[in-house]
Amino acid sequence: MYGYGRTRGSTGTMPGNMITSNGRSSPRYSSERYNDYMRDLLEKMREEYERRRLERLGLDRLDGGPSAIEVDTVEFYPRDNAREHNTFMYDLVEGVKPALILRRGQPFYLAIRFKRNYNPQQDRLKLEIGFGPQPLITKGTLVMLPVSGSDSFTKDKAQWDVRLHHHDGAVITLQIQIPATVAVGVWKMKVITQLISRGQPNLSPVTHECKDNLYVLFNPWCKEDSVYMEDELKRKEYVLNDVGKIFTGSFKQPVGRRWIFGQFTDSVLPACMLILERSGLDYTARSNPIKVVRAISAMINDIDDKGVLEGRWQEPYDDGVAPWMWTGSSAILEQYLKTGGVPVKYGQCWVFAGVSNTVCRALGLPSRTVTNFVSAHDTDETLTIDKWFDKNGDKIEDATSDSIWNFHVWNDCWMARPDLPTGYGGWQAFDATPQETSEGVYQTGPASLLAIQRGEIGYMYDSPFVFSEVNADIVHWQEDDTSEIGWKKLKSDRYQVGRLILTKKIGVDDDIGDTDAEDITAQYKNKEGTYEERMAVLNAARNTGFNYAYDLPSPEKEDVSFVLLDIEKVMIGQPFHVTVNVQNKSSETRTVSAVLSASSVYYTGITARKIKRENGNFSLQPHQKEILSIKVSPDEYLDKLVDYAMVKLYAIATVKETQQTWSEEDDFMVEKPNLELEIRGNLQVGTYFVLAISLTNPLKRVLDNCFFTIEAPGVTGPFRAKYRDIQPGEVAVHTVRLIPQKPGPRKIVATFSSRQLIQIVGSKQVEVLG
Repeated sequence: MYGYGRTRGSTGTMPGNMITSNGRSSPRYSSERYNDYMRDLLEKMREEYERRRLERLGLDRLDGGPSAIEVDTVEFYPRDNAREHNTFMYDLVEGVKPALILRRGQPFYLAIRFKRNYNPQQDRLKLEIGFGPQPLITKGTLVMLPVSGSDSFTKDKAQWDVRLHHHDGAVITLQIQIPATVAVGVWKMKVITQLISRGQPNLSPVTHECKDNLYVLFNPWCKEDSVYMEDELKRKEYVLNDVGKIFTGSFKQPVGRRWIFGQFTDSVLPACMLILERSGLDYTARSNPIKVVRAISAMINDIDDKGVLEGRWQEPYDDGVAPWMWTGSSAILEQYLKTGGVPVKYGQCWVFAGVSNTVCRALGLPSRTVTNFVSAHDTDETLTIDKWFDKNGDKIEDATSDSIWNFHVWNDCWMARPDLPTGYGGWQAFDATPQETSEGVYQTGPASLLAIQRGEIGYMYDSPFVFSEVNADIVHWQEDDTSEIGWKKLKSDRYQVGRLILTKKIGVDDDIGDTDAEDITAQYKNKEGTYEERMAVLNAARNTGFNYAYDLPSPEKEDVSFVLLDIEKVMIGQPFHVTVNVQNKSSETRTVSAVLSASSVYYTGITARKIKRENGNFSLQPHQKEILSIKVSPDEYLDKLVDYAMVKLYAIATVKETQQTWSEEDDFMVEKPNLELEIRGNLQVGTYFVLAISLTNPLKRVLDNCFFTIEAPGVTGPFRAKYRDIQPGEVAVHTVRLIPQKPGPRKIVATFSSRQLIQIVGSKQVEVLG
């Protein structure tokens, strides 16, 4: 024991000490002081004993007493998990601090290193996984996972679970099971530890908050996920393919435009999270692809909710980017993210669809862009598109809000539909272009393609509107003072709307032509003219209560035939003709009044500028044939073309003797040259090469205010380059030096625009060596 003894070198006793009978010294002070001393002494002895005991157990002591085990680091193995979860293509998985991107319905690994050895008998460990700003167990947004010594999952796949995969001293490896029904978005994790003594915790828990975000996405590889897609080739096309093609033009001349979806670009997934957060979807809705897709439909346009894109369908675009100048979605989403959610200027339907496709694929939703040629916009839910003409045969633009778009682009997404009868899952149409409101918001879909095909428009969501887009009848009316209603019916066209519906073909990629176009018209509607097609229309009409609109009076006696000749191909800068073949099939003379006109139109079908109009009267002898034609020169139409260089032709005629009336319309897109892309040098990561872009000016005019836009995922992000004026007929070559960042197949996309010539596009597939 500690005691008082003789001082070295002393021959006597210490002052204050006394000698006992056995010769040992004994302290001589008050009992109170002695009791304090002994109490302190015993406490120190107990502390020393506890320290040694904890050392034997592999524990330590801090701040004068035992403590719970503390976390040193948590390793989420983002790259290893990404390979297992099919998320390895995301840029966020690369770099110094890779992100953890997971798919629901699939387990993932993590390791925890503690500051001392982990002892399951002494250390209580649990994981806390939360979603949203205020996670709650009752809302399903907070999950508590106690870690036991079990090396296997003990719960079914519909629940969160954890198992101990490996334990080695201070390091443990865990595997966590994610249910296939959890909300998509950003989850956060905490590691909570507590020291156990005699089976009970004797200290406050210690919480380690992981700074890493856990991105959880839909999982089309998982059978338990409602977006499961069985075919691997389809998954590669509709989930993993980051470059595609969007079709524009007319049904006679569809033109595929290369579009870089870029769903794996580093800014896209955070932008998608911002979109979901601003959509206001709660946890339950965030787990349901039906609700998520509906929110995407609403959030990609800026109306109602300050979404991603502001739409504009005619000039000017000076305070933003003209729609045709975008080469892909990533630049749009990056700008939206950087500005904290300020809508980007400007978009049109195919831009809305391209961005929607990017967001869906980034979130793990299988999706495709869909182009409907001759697309109806039915504003009054009659399932008909009425067109009105005055006595002179000129279209009355403000008589109705109904319209026919030369083409319209929307999206299909793949999912189960447990809210509908069995069999109505699969492809669902949705549209982010703001046309009509649904539930008070500019959004459309998802609508089952099978329901649309069958005319079963009572099923959610917005089936009547989509059905009209592909199946509405077009009715032409003209002012007539002799009619009781003031109008006479010129024609009723049952087969004009939804002439062709295209998407990109699986696994096919054509940079020169459009052999990668897939006709999916039959997925939306039965073949025109068949009994099944007409029954679907009548079935839909009965469901809306407007079936009377389909019982229109039949045409009067017709003995003069009229045929408006299709225009197959017109290269910009060349003339074209509007031609009608007329034949008198009767044995009597017929007097015909006719009007031929050509106008430039926006792709939405709205007339932009009248190009040329001619009218006249003439007589046809019995069985006589006649050709009516007007020539339109380049000087007459070049300055009147808008956006997509589309021209609408109208022809109207009346036969005086029989009161026969006839009208027809046609539209075509003036063709433009493609950009030619040439690679100069070797394509290798980290080594520059030269991209040469060539354009031949097809006009007899100087091109000024010239710009090239270039984008190539894995090579360069989107950027614009100003170019000098280009003389008539000149072959202009623009070169740029680029350095590839990633190996593998890469797509380079370029566009050109000037004041006189816009929407010139080119693309090239290349292979970059590592």
